[in-house]
Amino acid sequence: MLCYNFTCSTDSKCIECVSLQPTQHGKMGDPMLLKVETHFDVHNVTFQGFWCKIKPNNTLLVTFNNINAIPNLRLKNSPALNLPDVSIYFEHLDEDTQGEYELQINIIFPGIPSPVAVTKRVTVTVSVPVSMPVITKTPESELVEDRDNVTLTCSIEHGTNVQFKWLKNNMVVGPSERHTFSQDHGTLVINPVKKEDIGQYNCEAQNHISSKLSKQAELIVFYGPYNLAVNSDQGLKTEGVFMVNLEELVFFECIADSNPPNICVWISKTKNGTEVLMTGPRFEVKPYELPQGKEFLCRAFNNMTKKQDETKFTLVMASLDREKAKYSQEGSVLSSLAFITISSVLIIVCMMFVLLRKSCHPRRKQRGLHRSGHEDATEDFGIYEFVSVPGKMESTQASCRSLTRLDSVKDLHTTIYDVIKHVPETPTLSLLK
Repeated sequence: MLCYNFTCSTDSKCIECVSLQPTQHGKMGDPMLLKVETHFDVHNVTFQGFWCKIKPNNTLLVTFNNINAIPNLRLKNSPALNLPDVSIYFEHLDEDTQGEYELQINIIFPGIPSPVAVTKRVTVTVSVPVSMPVITKTPESELVEDRDNVTLTCSIEHGTNVQFKWLKNNMVVGPSERHTFSQDHGTLVINPVKKEDIGQYNCEAQNHISSKLSKQAELIVFYGPYNLAVNSDQGLKTEGVFMVNLEELVFFECIADSNPPNICVWISKTKNGTEVLMTGPRFEVKPYELPQGKEFLCRAFNNMTKKQDETKFTLVMASLDREKAKYSQEGSVLSSLAFITISSVLIIVCMMFVLLRKSCHPRRKQRGLHRSGHEDATEDFGIYEFVSVPGKMESTQASCRSLTRLDSVKDLHTTIYDVIKHVPETPTLSLLK
């Protein structure tokens, strides 16, 4: 009996009368319950309906009503129906159980003459747990950048409904112009390979009930040379020109990013052409045996990629002190720092001088005011302050010390006359009159 022989009307008002989880996953050999939640009192209504499998084959499983259920006797492993909630139970899951199922139920509620029809669907997967995946590489030979491509395959012995995921150095590998995948991502093709493809690869096999990660597989790619440069720990270097000490041996290194390491050839440029001096990554030069401004060439060749690169440099001889050479490179920085330091010191000294001047300035104003108000006393004050009387040095010094401690014009006037009054008669009195 087929599902499409049962026809019924639908009513959107009862869309929440029955609920059913749309997807359920099971393990091969385990039981499964397709639980139906009824949101009405099943004892106060009348209902009837059926369960059927609509994919991959359209097959009726069971019909039911309030009272009993009638299974399809043609099926070997027909599921059992639970009343009154119309859930179905599979005792033993197998490959045939996997598929899409549909529940149709007509409900007659009290006081409603026409039945309410509800349809629900659920997808059931039955999976076998995955085994540990294994990575294989094709070809197994060496890979050369921009020339070769590689296919990585992730395979398992056990598992169904499997999807694969690729990781490089623990980062997920996604599709790109050079990276393509099979439908289940079990195969990764890199075409062509490049330096950035080097790394440790893993594949993860997973289904709805299990997941396993493979062991790491290393991908090696031959590439280069890149970023070729000549370096030396001696002398000074400026834009391809080395200035070295005339009296010492100089060692140069030819460095490049390459796999495998490059074969380096050192070449001397002459007026008539070039001359190969030696082969190897390190080059020794005796500056005192060379003419001034000698030009050299380092050529790097990768025998796997068949690529090469070269860089030239000029050697200039001079009598250099290594400490002086180092100082000359840092001279601009040091001179700027010295200028800032000296300027700061001068500013501080000037500020201190101004503060000292201001601290003395009020006394001068005080003296000026005293002179304008008491002219006679001012004249006496000027004589005692600046004239040293022979034979009376101690008395004069004591008078000056007393004046510096005065706080008012009044005190100044009294003190001066007190001092004059106690000065004995000497030739100096004629100067005061």
